[in-house]
Amino acid sequence: MAFQIPQITYSGKIKEVTLGKGPKAVTIGGENSYPFHLFEGEMAHPPRIAMEVYDAPPEDWPETALEPFSDVVHDPVAWAKKCIESYGADLVALQLVSTDPNGLNRPSEEAAETAKKVASSIDVPLIVWGSANADKDGDVLRKVAEVCDGMNLIIGPVVEGNYKQVGAGAIGYRHTAIASSPIDINLAKQLNILLGNLGIPDGQILVDPTTGGLGYGIEYTYSVMERDRMAALTQQDERLQFPIICNMAKEVWKTKEAKASAEEAPALGDPRRRGILMEAMTAVVLLLAGADILVMRHPEAIKMVREMISDLMAK
Repeated sequence: MAFQIPQITYSGKIKEVTLGKGPKAVTIGGENSYPFHLFEGEMAHPPRIAMEVYDAPPEDWPETALEPFSDVVHDPVAWAKKCIESYGADLVALQLVSTDPNGLNRPSEEAAETAKKVASSIDVPLIVWGSANADKDGDVLRKVAEVCDGMNLIIGPVVEGNYKQVGAGAIGYRHTAIASSPIDINLAKQLNILLGNLGIPDGQILVDPTTGGLGYGIEYTYSVMERDRMAALTQQDERLQFPIICNMAKEVWKTKEAKASAEEAPALGDPRRRGILMEAMTAVVLLLAGADILVMRHPEAIKMVREMISDLMAK
């Protein structure tokens, strides 16, 4: 008797969200089974990778991560174009790190103009990510939404402390909101409900569960994402049936294992290869947990992950 793989019956489906405009717009979501369980259901759209761009030259990146972009780190527009033209980025993720009140604290108007310049210079969807300071992001992302009216950006992180302010901008100026909660499925659902009650259409919401890098809390992130997908697909929980985005690169490359030199940690092997593999392995774990978009950094790690996605999507 031939072995038959036990199959789960799914009653739910992840909502589809279209990001960006024009011929290079990206649609994500649409899954009606667990990640890559193509023997049970379908993944209408493969997971996508966004490449990071910073609005100020990064000061704490290890040389391995900085090397591919060393010629463009002073110009976010040139950086974004390199990600697309040289590395084939599906999306660009502009990290507005310079707006952090504990850092450069650049004004919201300046950040909004930077976002508009980048958005106007590229033909792939643009993610605009704030500094994760709820108060400052509320002002920054509202201004970004306004000056980029109709460009269908993806803006976040939207948190409970600023969801009315940022959410109103997403509705009024037609952008997608990233609902960000601190690795807790109940808080994630609560924020999704609040955004829905505010009036943001389901087709304009992504979920950011927050994540750690490999060995730095990723197992907790995995379990929360897993529970999210179980509730969405087998329990018909409509307020969890949204695509997931993971802003993971900064979490990987700030770890001591990714940053330590060969002299500082000789037992850990080649520091260049180590950082790239840590990013790739983190990405794989998040994909298997249900991520629809990964924000990544190093081109070699991205290449490996793309190959894995292609292999897993092949029936």
